[in-house]
This record gives sequence, C-alpha cells and structure tokens, in this order.
Amino acid sequence: MIRMLLIGPPGAGKGTQATYIAKKYGIVSISTGDIFRENVKNQTRLGQIVESYLDSGQFVPDSVTNEMIRERLRQDDAHNGFLLDGYPRTVSQVHFLDEVLANRGYELDLVLQLTAQMEELVQRLLLRAERENRSDDTAEVIRNRMALYFEQTTPVTSRYGERGILTRVDGVGSISDVCTRVSTALDLALGSSSRFTTVSADNSLEWALQL
Repeated sequence: MIRMLLIGPPGAGKGTQATYIAKKYGIVSISTGDIFRENVKNQTRLGQIVESYLDSGQFVPDSVTNEMIRERLRQDDAHNGFLLDGYPRTVSQVHFLDEVLANRGYELDLVLQLTAQMEELVQRLLLRAERENRSDDTAEVIRNRMALYFEQTTPVTSRYGERGILTRVDGVGSISDVCTRVSTALDLALGSSSRFTTVSADNSLEWALQL
C-alpha cells in the first residue's frame, strides 16, 4: 500500500509517468486538474465555486482545492494507496495534506520529483503549443509560468527533502528511458526511504544527500 506524490513542472511528462507508476503499484492516480474538471462537469457545490474562479481568470484558492482533495481521498479507490499529481503546490497545502492523512492514521511514503532544465522544458512546451495551435504560449509566457512554478514548489520540495522522503529523477529522454529511471528510483527509495536520491540520465544512482 503506497501513498505518494508526483511533482514536476509543466512539460516534464508527469501524466505519462503517473499512469506508469499507478499501473506498476496498482494504485489510483489523482490529479487536481481531473478533480476540478469532474466537479465542474457534475456541477457539485465545489465545482460551481471552482468554475466561478476559472471563468474570471483567477487562481482557485487553497481552501477550495484542499476540500476537493479531502473529499477525493475519502473515496474507496484511494483507500489502498494513491498517487497525487499536482498537489500540494504550496506549504500551506502540505500542512493540510499532513492533517488529512494523520487523521486517518496515514503518512506519505514517497515524493517523486521529475526534473529538467528550464530551456529543455520551454522547447517542449513550444512544440506542444505549435501542435495544438496555441499562439498565446510564447517563450516569454512559458518562462514566466515556469518561474512562478519553481517559486511556489521549491519550498514544498524542501520540506519533503527535510523529511527524507524526496526522490529526484531526471525527466529528460525517451519515455522508456524515463520509466526505467523512475522504476529504479522507486524500488530503491521504497526499500530505504530515509535517503534523498537522484537518478541520472545514464541510469546510475547518485546519492546527492544522505539524511
């Protein structure tokens, strides 16, 4: 029974790896984007609140996102483990998730962070924007989005690093190569979760910090 988080910037291939990890361990993959869309589609009370923020171009506040996560983790398919994708994004959300899990006698086993250089991610997203005909996604817009992402998530990953449950994996390369690195990192981390690890592009394991 594994309870874990998947963290990574836009363009790092989180969706693909989330599917792979969920299948590998037989756990449900939960993304905040899917939760938002499901609630908006079903016009739930929280979905209507989310829709009002999205329609006005505002960020959905933590209080609403937190409540959606609480409700989602109560569902039967999350009882035997889960992978959270896209949450928590802030330190306050980290504290909220801690409380939700602690109230049920649970704690996180692992936080997996996919990494990539900024310019690599920018080029990936520019190609995606071209394929999807999204002319508003310029290099400047993407870089600003990335800067905001790293500003928000660095304190989050630092917290989990201090706990000794953060594992970083190089997200650059073919899908099969990244899956191999992820699999190696997960096997090692779950065997000894008290280490901070990095799996490099050549599949060798580098111990960046031993806590």
